[in-house]
Amino acid sequence: MKEIFLLKLGEIVLKGANKRQFENRLRQNVRHRMKPYGDFDVYIMQSTVYVEPMNESADVDGAWEACRSIFGVVSLCRCRPCEKNLDAIYRTIEEYLGDDLDCAGSFKVESKRSDKAFPMTSIAISQEIGGRIADARPNLTVDVHHPAYTVYVEIRDLSAYVHGPAEPGAGGLPTGVGGRAMVLLSGGIDSPVASYMMAKRGLEIEAVHFFSYPYTSQLAKDKVIALARLVTRYCGRMTVNVVSFTEIQEAIRDNCPEEFFTLVMRRFMMDIAQRLARQDGCGALITGENLGQVASQTMEAMTVTGALVDIPIFMPLVGMDKKDIVDIARKIGTLDTSILPYEDCCTVFTPKHPKTKPTLGQVLNAEKKLDREALIDRAMEQIERIRVAYHDESGF
Repeated sequence: MKEIFLLKLGEIVLKGANKRQFENRLRQNVRHRMKPYGDFDVYIMQSTVYVEPMNESADVDGAWEACRSIFGVVSLCRCRPCEKNLDAIYRTIEEYLGDDLDCAGSFKVESKRSDKAFPMTSIAISQEIGGRIADARPNLTVDVHHPAYTVYVEIRDLSAYVHGPAEPGAGGLPTGVGGRAMVLLSGGIDSPVASYMMAKRGLEIEAVHFFSYPYTSQLAKDKVIALARLVTRYCGRMTVNVVSFTEIQEAIRDNCPEEFFTLVMRRFMMDIAQRLARQDGCGALITGENLGQVASQTMEAMTVTGALVDIPIFMPLVGMDKKDIVDIARKIGTLDTSILPYEDCCTVFTPKHPKTKPTLGQVLNAEKKLDREALIDRAMEQIERIRVAYHDESGF
């Protein structure tokens, strides 16, 4: 029989009456993620997602890589199904795992009997199959505590399944079960990590990026689109709303005290992001802010920049060390792109001595010469919407 994948559910198994809702969303997500790799049957039984290639043309290795980054899955394994009898199970182990056993110095067998109609207990299955393996391989030692290799046998409703050690899954909750949120996506290290972390908690992600041509280059914009595409490996497709921000930044430069440049700029960003969020059905904003990292990320500064927003602002990185953020960026594959030397609009007109402990009254006074609504209206009229997917190299 052909190889299939078993994706084990994580937190979903703890849900109560709405567990089916989480399972259905996960199955939908897996089906969508399998589409680029061919025809796969995806179904859920006994808190496990089964992913089964339906023909020889399916890209099994590509599908496997995709499954490793699907939120809601705590562990996964490639396995071989067989008939539910000891002879078939042992024969499948020899055919499917024989090479791995030949390379191991010691082994054990772990069995799980989900089908209680099967006449043997889990322990009895392990003993019988382990004895047959030991008899066939006298140089292989049985070690039930610290084996070099573990053979797993699962007796389930439809078949028996044989596999080696499982791999960790992406964890979290299925994308979309928590609603939608709009991330302020820059070209730096932090905001892609923030996107990943909130997607892991079940949010569907949309993005807004502020682009200040000619102060920032086309390469800087391309870098952000590349980062968004990398994040979609985990969260699925997203739309990046590219906002022309040049006029607003020039107006701030010409009409506001220098020490407030960054704060006023951030307030415009939050205002525009919230308006886009409402248009796109997003119930929250996501930022990559980290307390004390830069002058605009003091407690007082974040209070002022968030004062315009009346939907939740999620800041998953706010209390993390930079090293930990970098480690996550490296893990999810965004770090190398984030550190490319193409600056974003946050570095345009940076004040020499930024205000670190502003009050709302001070900032309102600093921006009083600006026609906020007119500036925002013109920026909203020029938004470019770019649809991005991980398997789509163009991003359009």
